[in-house]
Amino acid sequence: MTLGAIAFGACRIENEKKSFNLPAQATEDLDFAISIAIGLSKNILEGIIDRPTNLYFHHYRQANNLLDQITMRLTGVIQGRGFNALPVPASQIVDWEKQTAHVSHKRVAQLSGIGWLGLHNLIVHPKYGSRIRLATLLTDMPVKTDKPLKNGCAECGRCAAVCPANAIKSSQEEFDHLACFEKLKFFQKQRYVPQYVCGICVKACRGKAT
Repeated sequence: MTLGAIAFGACRIENEKKSFNLPAQATEDLDFAISIAIGLSKNILEGIIDRPTNLYFHHYRQANNLLDQITMRLTGVIQGRGFNALPVPASQIVDWEKQTAHVSHKRVAQLSGIGWLGLHNLIVHPKYGSRIRLATLLTDMPVKTDKPLKNGCAECGRCAAVCPANAIKSSQEEFDHLACFEKLKFFQKQRYVPQYVCGICVKACRGKAT
């Protein structure tokens, strides 16, 4: 049962809870996380040249809606088996400047073997690159966990070459969150899109470097 997802993975999260922006009592007994990825349309992404498009914005929102539907359906299945589950919204930013949410979907995806964290601060799937969207479900149901993948970016640099904010540096730790956020605000202020999205580095990232 894929429900439209292209990848699933799981990990233990006891050591990650301190970074969650969730009430401690809501996650106290939830020691597993399931990471879910769906694919984005290559053709819609190809329409992005030097700024986000309204077509991409709509696609982005619908992808998030689908992910929320998947986590809700999985929550029903898990609770039907007598366990607990907490579906984390696919896209609900708590701090835009730091680009953090209730739970880092990227961190969970990384621990769950969905992909590695690239220079552009996004998860890179070996096959689909960053042309994916992620969601997370927390649970106390024992699930088989996966192992993180080895970073496969090598000397690619495609994302850094196209970034309009020059936010992507030579290492992931140097990613300039503020420069990225300022460019998102610019795109929104110019009314290219009604919300903070870009998609330029997402289009550029194609997966494992060859």
